[in-house]
Amino acid sequence: MTTLALIGTGVVGERIINQALKLGTYDIVGIFDENTARMEELAATYNLPTAASLEALLDLTPDWVYIGTPPVSHAPLAEKIAARGLHVLSEKPLAHDASDGEKMVAAVQEAGVKSAMNFPLMYGAAVQKLRDILAAQELGEVTRIELHTHFPHWPRPWQQNPWIATREQGGFIREIFPHYLQLTNHLFGGINIIAHDTTYPQDSTRCETSVAALAKTDAGIPVVINGMSGAAQMERIDYKIFGTKKMLTLRNWSDVLVSEADAPEVQLELGAEKQLLEAVANDGFVVTFEEGLKVQQWIDELLK
Repeated sequence: MTTLALIGTGVVGERIINQALKLGTYDIVGIFDENTARMEELAATYNLPTAASLEALLDLTPDWVYIGTPPVSHAPLAEKIAARGLHVLSEKPLAHDASDGEKMVAAVQEAGVKSAMNFPLMYGAAVQKLRDILAAQELGEVTRIELHTHFPHWPRPWQQNPWIATREQGGFIREIFPHYLQLTNHLFGGINIIAHDTTYPQDSTRCETSVAALAKTDAGIPVVINGMSGAAQMERIDYKIFGTKKMLTLRNWSDVLVSEADAPEVQLELGAEKQLLEAVANDGFVVTFEEGLKVQQWIDELLK
């Protein structure tokens, strides 16, 4: 049984709780949130113990501690957790910026503890399907990668909190792009951002409203990045891999479609879903802080 403690009981923190309980191989030894009303609500819902303070939570010495708080708090929390000799599972993005990300990498390396990041996309059946198709070279030579993200509302209706729309910590570049930049890094290696244009509203406290960028992978594959909020359409996220034989699309996180010239898209059947916590408990594939730092550096560049 793997023991787990959680800092932060927001929407994603609740998903982690559900995932742990469903697997049945985790013992949640405590949760902590400065929002005591929300913490007590989840404690009652899932019959979980609460901690009166961060220090009290860490005193429980769980195997892993999950950080599900706003990005600006990730680095100081990771440093405290690692200093206790506990493994650290962090929400994405890794940190507020690359400088904080470097502190997190140093903290886990110096303490000799494990790190993992909650990139649910990376552990799912859709990405496994992409890996399989690329490994079989079904697309031919990959000639281009494109990411298109369009949101009618930001924050999205279910995503209301005090920081998600702020320039300091929020925005879709921080919240959505890390998943797909990490996916690109995993499938094709690092990228170099050649040019970008990021648009912000007049209100200096508010996050970006659009971004357009050109990049290349380390192997020279062109990458187009396009995102905006306030789009007059349904929310849609398309990650496209163009090949000389076929094109592969990952749509809205979980739909995988393939197409050929002059033919409609065909949706593919996927295998069984895997879960982050399953990989964490069994030393499977996880996104480490070192990988998360690479993504953080690209996010910082796009936010300029």
